[in-house]
Amino acid sequence: MSYPIKYDHSISEKEDFWRQEAQKIHWFTFPETILDKDDDDLYRWFSGGKMNTSYLALDVHVEQGRGDQIALIYDSPVTGVKKKFTYKELLHEVSLFAGVLKSLGVEKGDRIVIYMPMVPEAVIGMLACARIGAVHSVVFGGFAAHELAIRINDARPKYILMASGGQRN
Repeated sequence: MSYPIKYDHSISEKEDFWRQEAQKIHWFTFPETILDKDDDDLYRWFSGGKMNTSYLALDVHVEQGRGDQIALIYDSPVTGVKKKFTYKELLHEVSLFAGVLKSLGVEKGDRIVIYMPMVPEAVIGMLACARIGAVHSVVFGGFAAHELAIRINDARPKYILMASGGQRN
């Protein structure tokens, strides 16, 4: 199907279009309704649906036999470090760190600020948060102390994931 036809379908029959698209991914609970309005006249998509982005990003690939394929490549021109993670390896690391977060009392809905350089551990932290239903906020490492404090105070996180340092050009 061409893009213009698909686009037109998404506009003219949005519920049908998005139901078809939603059926292409794994849901723990498929949505009761695709699109509805609440009492405040705000649109709600996929009401009643339950999914997990960490599961979709990792587990589904392992379950479908792609566990040994590369899921993440880290290549730092600054440090010269190169690492590759398969879906199985990344799932293992994410599951371990999700367990660490749970052991610290992190629960669904808790907020976690991630203040790290662009390293694999940042990705692992994001996926671990998603795995347990914690909300993560990635804060750019270039913020000055005052701007960083504003973002942390605004988020009121239960924990902050951070590195002890990082190298930049």
